[in-house]
Amino acid sequence: MNDTLPMPIPAPLTPSQRVTLLNLIRRTARAEILPRFRNLKSSDIQTKRDDQDLVTEADLAAEKMLARGLLHMFPNALIIGEEDVASNSDVLKKIPEAEMAFTIDPVDGTWNFAKGLATFGVIVSMLRFGRPVLGLLYDPVMDDVIIADERSSVQMVRQGPSAPRTLSVSAGGEIDTLSGYVPIYNLPEASRPAVAALCPQFARVGSLRCSCHEFRMMAQGHVDFMMSGNLTPWDHAAGALIVKRAGGHVAMLDGREYTAEQSSGVLLCACNEHTWNRVRDVFACLNA
Repeated sequence: MNDTLPMPIPAPLTPSQRVTLLNLIRRTARAEILPRFRNLKSSDIQTKRDDQDLVTEADLAAEKMLARGLLHMFPNALIIGEEDVASNSDVLKKIPEAEMAFTIDPVDGTWNFAKGLATFGVIVSMLRFGRPVLGLLYDPVMDDVIIADERSSVQMVRQGPSAPRTLSVSAGGEIDTLSGYVPIYNLPEASRPAVAALCPQFARVGSLRCSCHEFRMMAQGHVDFMMSGNLTPWDHAAGALIVKRAGGHVAMLDGREYTAEQSSGVLLCACNEHTWNRVRDVFACLNA
């Protein structure tokens, strides 16, 4: 009989590597993001697909600083930055085969940032063969981060002497008691009228125009569910892992497992599987 115990799965990053990564994100925010907040000139703001999809000098400079820092820490890692992908989309094809990859959304909620709204953040995830194994949702204004890996609970970490706070999702409930985020304009155009007509069944439905803060609200138990269309790994990989580690249920609306290589379909996160099924049934039209 083999009495050998299985080796425990190591954490994706050591404690010192976590601290180094958090310090990199904080330095980047202080150097490249916060000095530009509410100080952007019109020439510092450009459009990508349309007037609702913006990129600023802060996005570009912050992504470069984060990418340099990550490559200094992990020279062989695959780096997937939102702004780099705009001109180098082939890097997305490497996600499933990459033993270590990092996604970067340097200023998530760029529209808010460019308009002077403080609802923006920095999202970083670590992937292993397309599967999220570590996620960070950083709020530069409040200088706190929500972080988890595939082995740990979800914690909110603040700068200073206060201890980290462990987070968990809400308890859920009946449909008419639930609140959540449904970004209608990121869903397929043909389905938008039907989805909009279904939203009044819930207690409250809205959108923050910022995946970082929507996932943060979900992880803290302030909303019961969130849907995401127009999937991109830098927007969703970190948050999907964090919601799952906070006790939530995460899957594609058609029941498939979510991985960072997903680029089509709708991601649904809910506080538990029972609530997930209830919300899925309301929005069944999206699976038609």
